Amino acid sequence: MAEIRQKQLLVVNPRGFCAGVERAIEVVDRLLKAQGAPLFVRKEIVHNKAVVEDFRARGVVFVEELDAVPDGATVVFSAHGIAPAVRQEAADRNLRAIDATCPLVTKVHNVVVRNVVEGRHILLIGHAGHDEVLGTMGEAPGRITLITSVEDVAELSFPRDEELALSTQTTLSVDETREIVEALRERYPRMIEPRNSDICYATQNRQDAVKALVAEGIDYLLVVGSESSSNSRRLCEVAEKMGVSASLIDGPADIVMSDLASPSMIGLTAGASAPEYLVQEVVERLAKDGWKSEELVTLQEDVKFHLPSGLLDNKEG
Repeated sequence: MAEIRQKQLLVVNPRGFCAGVERAIEVVDRLLKAQGAPLFVRKEIVHNKAVVEDFRARGVVFVEELDAVPDGATVVFSAHGIAPAVRQEAADRNLRAIDATCPLVTKVHNVVVRNVVEGRHILLIGHAGHDEVLGTMGEAPGRITLITSVEDVAELSFPRDEELALSTQTTLSVDETREIVEALRERYPRMIEPRNSDICYATQNRQDAVKALVAEGIDYLLVVGSESSSNSRRLCEVAEKMGVSASLIDGPADIVMSDLASPSMIGLTAGASAPEYLVQEVVERLAKDGWKSEELVTLQEDVKFHLPSGLLDNKEG
């Protein structure tokens, strides 16, 4: 008689929305309720397909640039941050601008500006073309050099004693940046580094949670998140570097059930911009195929951010 395979699903926590994403989504939700549609948002409010499609269905108009926003209208800046030139353009056109930039990204911008004012050139570790990187680099055009790999470090032409300062895209991982940072330290020993890591607490926590899943013995990992989400893709990479195959899915419809034919224990997590209801839909879909779910809690998060000033008038909140 064939042995019946046990199917165990470990759903890890922390997962899903970080405080910055929750804040950005609440900004848009409150504005929709207060003033109705259409509501304009520059870029995707967060990098998640389901969130964007839900808001679009409710009357949100996502635009690439402000020239698509009518004069005098309300526009929301996404969680990823913007360059000062964008903020100035909004002011020049009398737009009511609500800035939903994550406070952790704003912190990076402030440190960059301070270092530039003090005469330093900025070395920014990040992914070329990412919305957050574009916003940060816009703080000091010509004074920031983007570093994407260790190879980029070798090509830098600054003198060894150059006044330099380091910053990092928040949605990277400590593991991902470690080799680059070490190479920069060796090449530029006088380089100023942030007092605290620029890496987002949620990015690191979710990656540590994936490592905990692997330590528990999972054979496969499912990550709920969109392809446009940098931190979600990194979760897959963390598992793969530890020898565990992983798939990035937007929801239950993306699960390739044949991939789960052999594993007896699979892990489930979600990127920092993925809503919890999608995680539960995945759990329900897998339950229909016999997967018994169990929660694995690695730590409790309690970070909250205040809403932007000027979001609503006093009567509305």
